[in-house]
Amino acid sequence: MKRTYALGKRAEQQAQTRQRIVEAAVDLHGTVGPAQTTVTMIAERAGVQRHTFYKHFPDERSLLMACSGLAAERDPMPEAEPWRAIEDREERLRTALSEVYAWYGRNAGLMSCVTRDAQSHAPTREIVELRRGPVVAAYAEVLGGNCGPLGLAALRLALSFPGWSTLVGEAGLSQEDAVKVMVRAVLAAEGPPAA
Repeated sequence: MKRTYALGKRAEQQAQTRQRIVEAAVDLHGTVGPAQTTVTMIAERAGVQRHTFYKHFPDERSLLMACSGLAAERDPMPEAEPWRAIEDREERLRTALSEVYAWYGRNAGLMSCVTRDAQSHAPTREIVELRRGPVVAAYAEVLGGNCGPLGLAALRLALSFPGWSTLVGEAGLSQEDAVKVMVRAVLAAEGPPAA
């Protein structure tokens, strides 16, 4: 009986150590970015030795998968499917962008670093495409409809983190005004409704 208890306690400690490592890495990814985060930085922040880090994460991909999983668990991106029930095109866009922009606002630090690093760091780009790609594709499918190439281009811009960052961060718009601007832009790019 003691051996089972000891094994259970050890497994629990290992899970806690792994969690500390992942949390430390996510925090660093949100401040310096995944590309600039080193094993030494993570180990120091998590309070573990480098060899302990490598026991849990033998390669960068396994760490990035765990980090992206934790970030998604903490604050999942909005679901696209409920928007489908909103029949009015403008209201559907407004609702969707309001939810997406609120999520960007809550996750701006991490998104800024990850988006920047995905441009030049192949492992980050791979994980971003794996984790966010299907979500953004679902957004485009639910919101795009038959809006044509110009409308789709405007929609992609509206849904992008850099688009949000430009409107809210650089131009200083409120979330609400950023949504208004992009709803108008998407609808204008789509052109008048077919008769």
